[in-house]
Amino acid sequence: MWQNLRAAWAMRAMLSVMVWRELAARHSGTAGGLAWVYVQPLLTVAAYYLVFDVVFAMRLGDAAPTKAVGTFLIVGMLPWQAFCEAVGRGTSSLIDSGHLLQKNALPPVLMVLRTVLASAAVYMPLLVLLALAYVPLHRGALALVSLPLLVVTQFALVFLLAYILAIMAAALRDTVQIVTFALSVGVFLSPILFPVTLFPADWRWLLWLNPMTAWVLAYQNVLLQGQWPSWQSCVGMVVWFGAACAVLSPLLRRSRDELVDWL
Repeated sequence: MWQNLRAAWAMRAMLSVMVWRELAARHSGTAGGLAWVYVQPLLTVAAYYLVFDVVFAMRLGDAAPTKAVGTFLIVGMLPWQAFCEAVGRGTSSLIDSGHLLQKNALPPVLMVLRTVLASAAVYMPLLVLLALAYVPLHRGALALVSLPLLVVTQFALVFLLAYILAIMAAALRDTVQIVTFALSVGVFLSPILFPVTLFPADWRWLLWLNPMTAWVLAYQNVLLQGQWPSWQSCVGMVVWFGAACAVLSPLLRRSRDELVDWL
């Protein structure tokens, strides 16, 4: 795995160009162009706030980190959208770049990194805006300094998962459909739509099967309460990183000689 990252670092100039082209290609031919990359998630956030906090004025119970439903949803939904987009696009990144890899001696890791970094370039600024918008809740608490680390570690895990799934998709095309379905239902197996305290205690362990649970809880701690991420979130992050590395390393070794042929 480190060999792949060193190869990507050696070609970082090319990678930056590839990321820019990836962003431009997502909405090429539209009048708004690159602006649509940011407008779509912003409109989604605005819709949550308008519907749940303004129109219906829905409220959560006292056990929730905040009582405003829309405000609660946005904190978890924006990172989840970033996760879904990066993992979804990353899963098919090697398949989509098959012709390029077959004709050029490029490291496959570039294709996965290109997709993940393009999504990071979209959502990182939005998460910064979210932190500024939530100042009345977190009051600029010292715990806010952990936010950049949360964002970076989230996309680091996304890269590992996307690389694993991209290799699996190259070997078995059904992986793309399975991942698409898993992402569509994964939001219900996480503390995004509801506080974790509302989930039955005996079944709460199921939430940790979703890799984003640890990060969502951490974002809620920091942005809604101005508190440091809980130790449960930190342990969850370490476990998921360890599991992803444990799977990716042997997968890279086994697929090294055949990966391009699968594409």
